[in-house]
Amino acid sequence: MSFQAYLDGAEKKTGKTPAELLAEAAARGYDGDTKAAEVLDWLKAEYDLGRGHAMPLYQILKHGPEIAAKYDRSENPVPVRLDGIANR
Repeated sequence: MSFQAYLDGAEKKTGKTPAELLAEAAARGYDGDTKAAEVLDWLKAEYDLGRGHAMPLYQILKHGPEIAAKYDRSENPVPVRLDGIANR
């Protein structure tokens, strides 16, 4: 599964775009220094997201959206979209 597919799955499950989830995380004080377990626990408790869908959100929170290119093994990596499925 691609990085984007996990983000899309998280959006389908929560009803919130990745950008909205990341903004909510920031409003809670989560940032690049926050431990993964803390963010994963919040996403599980609040949205019932499993590790597979939560970790890409955490990686973007920690490293920024360009981290997705590191995991894209295709010849022409496509930038990850945070604005939601409807905006494509």
